[in-house]
Amino acid sequence: VQLQASGGGLVQPGGSLRLSCVASGRAFRNYGMGWFRQAPGKEREFVATVNWGGKIYADSVQGRFNISRDNAKNTVYLQMNSLKPEDTAVYYCAQGASPYSNRDARTYKSWGHGTQVTVSS
Repeated sequence: VQLQASGGGLVQPGGSLRLSCVASGRAFRNYGMGWFRQAPGKEREFVATVNWGGKIYADSVQGRFNISRDNAKNTVYLQMNSLKPEDTAVYYCAQGASPYSNRDARTYKSWGHGTQVTVSS
């Protein structure tokens, strides 16, 4: 499986961006999909996942970000609103090893190359 993320860029605080991630391969609907991020000098952290059980968000993005998926297009999205400078990071999409991916990066089997999001005035 190959994952191609896009949609990153430079945005002012309070602005919005929508990230997209297209997955190759078959049976996309059978796997959970997630987003993680890594800021300079920090460890990779969980952002959000959508799986057969629903959606899970990190506390830091709850209420501001929305994860969704279009199984017909093999695509997962991350709508990011009310962006803050601390959201600046490289964002990675990942495909779960099962329908029930969660906050733990070990529940994901495939990773994309990432897209840079910079929130700055």
